[in-house]
Amino acid sequence: MAVGPQAANPPPGERDVLETAARADWRFRFQLKRRHVTPLLSGTAGPLKGRVRVPGDKSISHRALILGSLAVGCTRVSGLLEGEDVLCTAAAMRALGARLDRGADGIWTVTGVGIGGLIEPEALLDMGNSGTGARLLMGVVASHPLTAFFTGDASLRKRPMGRVGDPLSRIGARIVSRAGGRMPLAITGTGDPVPISYRLPVASAQVKSAVLLAGLNTPGVTSVIEPMPTRDHSERMMRHFGASVAVEDFSDGAREIRLEGQPELRAADLVVPSDPSSAAFPAVAALLVAGSELTIDGVGTNKLRTGLYDTLLEMGADITFRNERIEGGEPVADLLVKASELRGVTVPAERSPRMIDEYPVLAVAAAFARGPTVMHGLGELRVKESDRLSAVAEGLKACGVDFSIEGDILTVEGKGKPPAGGGLIAAKLDHRIAMSFLILGLAAKAGTKIDDGETINTSFPGFVELMNGLGARIAVEKA
Repeated sequence: MAVGPQAANPPPGERDVLETAARADWRFRFQLKRRHVTPLLSGTAGPLKGRVRVPGDKSISHRALILGSLAVGCTRVSGLLEGEDVLCTAAAMRALGARLDRGADGIWTVTGVGIGGLIEPEALLDMGNSGTGARLLMGVVASHPLTAFFTGDASLRKRPMGRVGDPLSRIGARIVSRAGGRMPLAITGTGDPVPISYRLPVASAQVKSAVLLAGLNTPGVTSVIEPMPTRDHSERMMRHFGASVAVEDFSDGAREIRLEGQPELRAADLVVPSDPSSAAFPAVAALLVAGSELTIDGVGTNKLRTGLYDTLLEMGADITFRNERIEGGEPVADLLVKASELRGVTVPAERSPRMIDEYPVLAVAAAFARGPTVMHGLGELRVKESDRLSAVAEGLKACGVDFSIEGDILTVEGKGKPPAGGGLIAAKLDHRIAMSFLILGLAAKAGTKIDDGETINTSFPGFVELMNGLGARIAVEKA
């Protein structure tokens, strides 16, 4: 299926595009069969103790590499997440003409080409498992006169890209894809982009950011209206690099972001805070394992990302935010987390954009709470790395947790005590499903087994080692 103003049966030139992408997709399918699989076991743990720093924020890391590549000069990025998702974005930006180097001290230097300075990549852009990287780069390419082919792993190729393709086609890009707007796909960007005012049908930081990134190389004002505020890392970072971005909040809760096109972005050093989504896993583990006390340093506390922590506090969690400060334009704090008795709560739908990635681990916390936890507005989980809502349900069932799903509402019936555990969890190539149910196994009556934890490296390299260093019991299953 073509996304944008294409015929249902593309002409020969566009058929060539699809055939090229299909051949590349076949190679990826062949490589996937040879992919390493790592079953993981987690067992009941004693108290978790210590002080740690989790990897850098994934959302900010993607944007730092992309905007640094579009700026003029050399940007130094400290604390970059070096997971597979972000490294795919780094490789893609190199293919588009930027220079990215990692120093021995772990600091990345990004030498940008300036707005409009990208080159056509010679090879396919492999985005791995990264929906964020893929959608953001589609926006970048859309307003440049070049053609790029995108693909990813088996999980990413199932995820719909049409909701990004629709506004990008209005700007002038031509997109040819598989049925349902799925990868592999090709984008031919336009040399004459048209500024648009786009109202998001569903709140999505990725779609918003894709439109704004396309707007950088578009004359005039590009605006996005979102029905409720989503994470604003793109807006903050564009300002950090010198773009003019205005934000207006409306009385109905909607928000409009207006970007002045074709700015001269200037290199600007960045410190990436620790990812609050990654910090959620040791934090929830500490809440659930009796006697635990952890400090997690330098966690991003952007109010549009802290929905999970607000919810945990409502549930009675003992979490203290210490040493609050600003780093690289983003608020951060050190989190002190102590084991707590949790109670069930109702989580409103309007909170979902602030915690969409954290619902799997919240469901795990809810399994230990006293009383039902009702989570509204989870429809977006259907189109993540897996159908996360179904994956969470299957995991809960395997571990003896009572729950119900009605539409986009998940209710977890906590008993105020550890659930049975002992389940075999199908992670479905989803890093957050894998980590969430490993956490459940640390505090349940019996441990859990994950069929494959290899994809954890996409967002949290060193997860097993970090958790075991705190006192967890997570191990690779022996053949």
